[in-house]
Amino acid sequence: MSIRLKIILVVLPLIIAAVVLVGISSYFVAASAVTRIATDFLTFKASELEKYANSQFNLLAQNGFVGRPDMEAAAHAAVESFARSILRSDTETILAVDAQGRTAMRAGPAEIAPDERAALAGLAAKEARGFGTLRIGGRDRVAAYFPFRPFGWLVFVTEDKAVFYGDVESILKTTLEFLVAVGAVSVLLLLALARFLTKPLERVSAAMLRIIGSNDLSERVSVEYKDEIGQLSHTFNLMLAELGKAYEQIKRYAFDAVVAQKKERKIRSIFEVYVPKEVIDQVFTNPEGMLVGDNRVLSVLFSDIRSFTSISENMQPDDLVASLNRYFSTMVDVIMGRGGVVDKYIGDAIMAFWGAPKKKDDDALQSVTAGLEMTEGLHAFNEVQRAKGKPEFRIGVGINYGLVTVGNIGCDKKMNYTVIGDMVNLASRLEGATKMYHQPVIISESVQYKVKDVLPCRHIDTVAVKGKKKGVKIFTPRRQLTPKESEIWGIHAEAIDRYYRRDFKGAMEDFGRLLKIDPADYPASIFFERSSAFLKAPPPEDWNGVAVLTEK
Repeated sequence: MSIRLKIILVVLPLIIAAVVLVGISSYFVAASAVTRIATDFLTFKASELEKYANSQFNLLAQNGFVGRPDMEAAAHAAVESFARSILRSDTETILAVDAQGRTAMRAGPAEIAPDERAALAGLAAKEARGFGTLRIGGRDRVAAYFPFRPFGWLVFVTEDKAVFYGDVESILKTTLEFLVAVGAVSVLLLLALARFLTKPLERVSAAMLRIIGSNDLSERVSVEYKDEIGQLSHTFNLMLAELGKAYEQIKRYAFDAVVAQKKERKIRSIFEVYVPKEVIDQVFTNPEGMLVGDNRVLSVLFSDIRSFTSISENMQPDDLVASLNRYFSTMVDVIMGRGGVVDKYIGDAIMAFWGAPKKKDDDALQSVTAGLEMTEGLHAFNEVQRAKGKPEFRIGVGINYGLVTVGNIGCDKKMNYTVIGDMVNLASRLEGATKMYHQPVIISESVQYKVKDVLPCRHIDTVAVKGKKKGVKIFTPRRQLTPKESEIWGIHAEAIDRYYRRDFKGAMEDFGRLLKIDPADYPASIFFERSSAFLKAPPPEDWNGVAVLTEK
């Protein structure tokens, strides 16, 4: 929007508002005065007519002619004659009606229509006195009226409403014409004034556009006026001189910024290999909080390669590194594909977690699914190992779910985004327990509670970490069960329930029946041996069936 238009839009309403207010106030003053004069004139006529009618009646009374029809008719005629004498226009009418609304006397052109009698009769019955608008002769008329009891009349002194307010309407028309004329003149004057004020600015703006278009900071705008516009031109010239000096610096800064940005992207891409992208974003967003820990409920996974020492001793270092890199690549793809964060590599072991920096409702399920997919992905990895004549890898996966402390832990010289707490230690022990129970994946009871509606889980044992008294149920999950596994797991559930109820004989029978179906079922063999031992030497009364996990 141009300055010229802004000036018009700001000033014009003010001018128009002032003119309108003056015109309206003048109109109302004039209209009020005219209306008051016309009203007073009608009222004065009504008053004079009432006085004359009273004088005629008094004359009848003084001469004893009251009750004589001929004399009263003469008095009526005299009042009517006087009424005609005070008429001042062809539209005025003076009339009198009786109690039934019939015309008793009339001077002027207006005649009462039959449908108008009822309203007039109502006023006559009330013997009303006043001033108002009535319908007489099919037209609205302004009337001053009064009752005259000696003759039984209600007398009306009336004027056609259009004529009565004719001067007011004329004043309104003249006022509107005046307002339009003043508004038009104001617009023309305002346009001329706005053009006069903005023309110098347009010339300065045109010079600025030429400078912008040519990028020639040596050009200057002409200073034509010794006023604010001239000061603006002079200031712009000064600004151009300073911009010319700063332009070279800006180019240098821009070049340095591009180089710095490329370095930052390169550094970020390098560090994203070691630290999750979300963590790097948090550090850049809130560097003050980078060393602040946070207590969260999340899922922690540990995996480890079985007998890695023996494997490393039988491989050349370069072959071992190549195999490990390929193995880690396979495992990390699975973990990250399931939304996990790889915390660290502990030799050949992997530690990962779900639920930080971003928490999701299915973190536990995603971690278990990742654990199962890691064991499945190992099959393809081992096929390549066999094809190359290299040793196959076997792994164990332990998963726990609970409250930990998560954050950037360390110092200003070295830190690591990691999780710590007893829950993490238990996850590590569960991974170690996979060796003891010959299971690829073992999860805690807190994890099983989260995934039991989606994945079948087998109760393997109730264990406690060394130094802890409270036992934790541990389970092994599967994606789905074969018919044979369904049978075995069903028998195992009944047998382990008997075991914890100290029915060692029944438990031994069930575990023995299970071992006949699958002699290689290692958890069943463990509980078979325990049940057999407890039959010979029962446990103490406070026995709760908890087995203590040893260190890895």
